[in-house]
Amino acid sequence: MRRTLPVLALCLALLSSSAAVEAAPEPPPPAEAAPGAPPVEAAPGPVAPGAVPTFSYGRYARQNITVYGDRSGHPALMILHGGSWLRDTDWSGWARWFAARGFTVYDTDYRLASDAAWPAQRDDVLAALRWVKRRGGGTPVVLGSSAGGHLAVSAGTYGAGRKRIRAVAALSPVASPYRAWTDGGLTAASSAQRGLRLAAERLAGCSPARGGQRCLARWEDLSAKSHASGKDDPPMFLTHAAADFVPVAHSTDLAHAQSEAGRRDVTVRIEPGSAHGGALLKNPALAQAVLKWLRKRSAP
Repeated sequence: MRRTLPVLALCLALLSSSAAVEAAPEPPPPAEAAPGAPPVEAAPGPVAPGAVPTFSYGRYARQNITVYGDRSGHPALMILHGGSWLRDTDWSGWARWFAARGFTVYDTDYRLASDAAWPAQRDDVLAALRWVKRRGGGTPVVLGSSAGGHLAVSAGTYGAGRKRIRAVAALSPVASPYRAWTDGGLTAASSAQRGLRLAAERLAGCSPARGGQRCLARWEDLSAKSHASGKDDPPMFLTHAAADFVPVAHSTDLAHAQSEAGRRDVTVRIEPGSAHGGALLKNPALAQAVLKWLRKRSAP
């Protein structure tokens, strides 16, 4: 299995190119961690009342999209939740937060690994993107967290990703499930990393330690960097905490592959602490940086 080690010089260059932080006029509401681990999801709360419409984009139960801030002319933002590909997590608070700041937000569910093995999850995201376009949302920007970050960068790198996605922002993306599987097998692995290893194996539907050629090909397909095609892919903003149990190497490996393919509009940003996924947005400066970056890339 190919694994690209991050180059120190590349990391320094990526960090120096991090997006400028917009001064926060107001912090987002405090976040609530979703039950279970790993990974941990967070969304602001309490959620403001008010009914929002939910639509089906396919025939399976989890193929649905809830739309917030549905206003003509507003740029489209698709949110892909995390949950180790094994559970749904609540992003309604952040969906409302971004909708209040000018986006039509498509909070998107997808089949879990308990429903179907890979590539069903990527297929669902691609189908959801087509549904958004047919509905009049055009080409959205995408925000993914943890396992949802993996799906965001996977959809962005699969084929000519820029034709379907304007830009990808990903919080703690598990860009290489194989790296997560390997890290979770180390003696010093945390309980979160061991749990993510099992979740990645469930997603793949086989173990790379015992699988044959078809299994290894599936693990290769799971890695976003294996599909990196440079200028055919959207720009990316990838962020991890310094002590994140999904280490920044997931993103630096992907950024290196994109750079080698000619795409240099990939920002990798490291935040202090150990927050993971949506919990990173509890930092108002990062929340505003993500908002500013998405606004800039959502412009026609």
